[in-house]
Amino acid sequence: MIDRIDHIGIAVASIAEARKTWEALGLTVEAVEEVPAEGVRVAMIRCGESRIELLEPTTPDSPVARFLERRGPGIHHLCLGSDDVDDDDRRLRAAGLDLLREAPTRGAGGHRVQFVHPRSTGGVLLELSQEVAADAPAADDGDGDGERTGGER
Repeated sequence: MIDRIDHIGIAVASIAEARKTWEALGLTVEAVEEVPAEGVRVAMIRCGESRIELLEPTTPDSPVARFLERRGPGIHHLCLGSDDVDDDDRRLRAAGLDLLREAPTRGAGGHRVQFVHPRSTGGVLLELSQEVAADAPAADDGDGDGERTGGER
């Protein structure tokens, strides 16, 4: 079930440059991580009970690089937190929404994620994200290589 706004994703050309603004506002970058499967480096910034995710492309053909080419820096997506992203995936498919992946996959921080196409949401790219407990059983990470991942952080 979807139960909160997890974070807002912002596409940036450079995390090193963009973080200066957020730090000037008194916020702190908690973690920086590369997500090779997505071709991005992400920086997570806590803001109250939610977070801001800065997205910097690491490859010229990544979705974030294409977004920056078309639209420039700015809000890329809204992420909703879920306690069962697989159930949400099934429910949204049954409701006729257009999901971007065949099944949820592993995202930043080891979370399981799925994306809803903007044409199904009035123009907003939605990410659904489920935090995975460190002791959770392994699940296929959905990247097509047959490897399984668990709750690594």
